[in-house]
Amino acid sequence: MKTLRSIRRSATLALCAALTVSQAPAAPLAVQEQVEPVIVAQADCYSIGQQVAAQSGGTLARASSSTQGGRPVCVIVVLVPGKEGQRPRRREIVVPAG
Repeated sequence: MKTLRSIRRSATLALCAALTVSQAPAAPLAVQEQVEPVIVAQADCYSIGQQVAAQSGGTLARASSSTQGGRPVCVIVVLVPGKEGQRPRRREIVVPAG
């Protein structure tokens, strides 16, 4: 009787291990799908930031994506040259992503 229980226990453990290993490769694919849209949004925010900086005559300091009010936005930080030799002014501009 004890040998039958030990064989059943070994078979159950082997089956659980096989199921776990067969499902393991699916996990990285799900993570890649979640990470990819963030990279695209950051690239879009950077290009939007370059356009905003060019329009305001400043230098792009930072461009990041964020969510405000449930909508994706780009938070752009531009350094605008100061007047008469003063240090640059920092302007933070929030624009809709896309």
